[in-house]
Amino acid sequence: MKIAIGNDHAGPEYKKAIVEMLQKKGYEVVNYGTDSFDSVDYPDFGHQVAQDVEDKKVDFGIVICGSGNGIAMTANKHQGVRCALCWTTEIASLARQHNDANIIAIPARYTAVVQAVEMVETFLKTAFEGGRHANRVNKIACM
Repeated sequence: MKIAIGNDHAGPEYKKAIVEMLQKKGYEVVNYGTDSFDSVDYPDFGHQVAQDVEDKKVDFGIVICGSGNGIAMTANKHQGVRCALCWTTEIASLARQHNDANIIAIPARYTAVVQAVEMVETFLKTAFEGGRHANRVNKIACM
């Protein structure tokens, strides 16, 4: 499985821990994030991850910024992207089960690194339930 990850200055520590976990599990990782705590613009990284998901170059994406909101909004501008802002493993699981989310957004200033890693693990191992949820997911796309 191939995963794209992008982060702004709020998330270098989060990205490092997540990438280590992903690589230990054998995932291929495309890194668009910064490794610096110097201020950068989250859309620059969110668009890169979302474009890879939109173009089906990767299976899933992970985006990280301070609140998670800005980078999630950026990612969701792309067709076929369903980016879910998650702050618990339960929400990460439901985002996959009910919404077929293909990008997880992590709020670095409101979650711990360990919690973020757990959310990503949960997100990636959870399948979309389909059924009654499929019709709803199909209605998300612009017509």
